[in-house]
Amino acid sequence: MSTTTSHTPPESEGQPEKAAGAGTRPVRLIHNEATTEIPVHLLFRDDPDPVKVPLKPAVVGRRQGTGEQPRLRRPAAVRRRPVVEADPELVERPARVLPGTAGVLAGTCGLTGCLATSWWAGLLPSSVAEALRLPAQAGAGPGPAQWAAYAGAGALGLLGFGGLARGKTGRAWVLGLFGRYRGTVRRTGLLWVNPLVLRRRVDVRLRHWRSGSMPATDPDGLALRVVVLVVWRVRDTARAVLGIEDHETYLRECVEAALARVPVEPAGGTRGGVTAAGDALTRLVATETAGVGVEVFAVQPVRVEYAPEVAPVMHRRRIAALDARQRASMLTSVVDSVEDTVTRLTMRGLVELDDYERKVLVRDLTVAFCSGRSEPV
Repeated sequence: MSTTTSHTPPESEGQPEKAAGAGTRPVRLIHNEATTEIPVHLLFRDDPDPVKVPLKPAVVGRRQGTGEQPRLRRPAAVRRRPVVEADPELVERPARVLPGTAGVLAGTCGLTGCLATSWWAGLLPSSVAEALRLPAQAGAGPGPAQWAAYAGAGALGLLGFGGLARGKTGRAWVLGLFGRYRGTVRRTGLLWVNPLVLRRRVDVRLRHWRSGSMPATDPDGLALRVVVLVVWRVRDTARAVLGIEDHETYLRECVEAALARVPVEPAGGTRGGVTAAGDALTRLVATETAGVGVEVFAVQPVRVEYAPEVAPVMHRRRIAALDARQRASMLTSVVDSVEDTVTRLTMRGLVELDDYERKVLVRDLTVAFCSGRSEPV
């Protein structure tokens, strides 16, 4: 806060009757720029009772051109974003399936029934009948009974063989019948599943996804290009398949949104680097994807580089910072070495130095050590 003092000219001090008019000396004031006026004589008087001076309101706003910084306000409370929640009734449950032997047995019975019906209707070729050692049947052709037997045996064979499925490790089926969720199959081996239900295959293995170059910012707001590695898996198949349109696309969009909210510091920084950013990204993405049945284990930046428009400037700045750090480290090492050398010489009584000689020795040792460290290896 700058102040200016109003002084009367020197020649007017010798002629107070001309300057004041009435013969009284004017009171000198220290004029503050925008706050108040303080009489000079109040600063040096010995009167214990101060004189009350009306004060103007103090300046609390920022004035242009003075370099005064504005007062910081309390940061507003950050409102937490609502967590994504799927249908609470949509929860994975095991589906009802039968062993594969039941399907094979049903299919075999249906096929045998078709052969028996053909023999009964007299449509079975004689060569096949002889091979099966069946007696000759002189049927008059298929009638209503034969057609009914054909329909029953054919339906049994289709249901038996059509429901056979092979379950694989790390794969699951989400079953639905007429738009209703009927359960999830995680069993392996040969199984029999109702052939009328709709099957959706889901990969439940531990998976990883390496993203492309995604935009981000560092703690100072500079543009970055970040490549992240996401390790995840489907935990609830019902919510991942039926609760959202495409859980893989949703995961990628959540990672991109988290990068826009969490600053990423390049390697070598002082705020934790990519490790701290990876932990924050993992917590954020895992919270947002838990409601859709996706479990996220890690979201780790694997490559962080500045955007092309700021990369040259930041490269030069980092080189200058590394050079300054190396110089500071070298200077500290040289000072420690000089101090240790001088202390050993004086403590062992090898030399006796006064203040001037000590200063000269310290200077010479410093020059010698610095020149020795600066030589290329």
